[in-house]
Amino acid sequence: MWKEFKAFALRGNVIDLAVAVVIGAAFGKIVTSLVDNIIMPVVGLLTSGVNFADMKVVLQEVKLDAAGEVLKAEVAIGYGILITSILQFIIVAFVIFIAVKGISSARTKADALAKKEKAAEASAAPSPDVVLLTEIRDLLKKD
Repeated sequence: MWKEFKAFALRGNVIDLAVAVVIGAAFGKIVTSLVDNIIMPVVGLLTSGVNFADMKVVLQEVKLDAAGEVLKAEVAIGYGILITSILQFIIVAFVIFIAVKGISSARTKADALAKKEKAAEASAAPSPDVVLLTEIRDLLKKD
């Protein structure tokens, strides 16, 4: 059983997956920071400083006693937090889309360049038939 586990754990796919999860988590932190610290303040500015997280429908007001102590807490539906989460999701999805599109474009360009280089090398090097005929010609010239 230990050998099977070792073979499974050291298989390339598992290691690749682990690396992808770690890099994905780090990338997620970068995107979250971008959304929270750069994009959402701009959205807040565009909406005249409205804080969506404060938006709610109060179902029951808070009940206080004469001393100002809370007897019964406020019951409210906080739809503003949902709006914020939806906006953040859309922004994160868009940022990831742009990143994947950029990486895909770079990969396509790199693949095209590699194909051009390979084609140039293939056209520059003579085919095996030509090499063989050249050797035969050279041998016949010596005699």
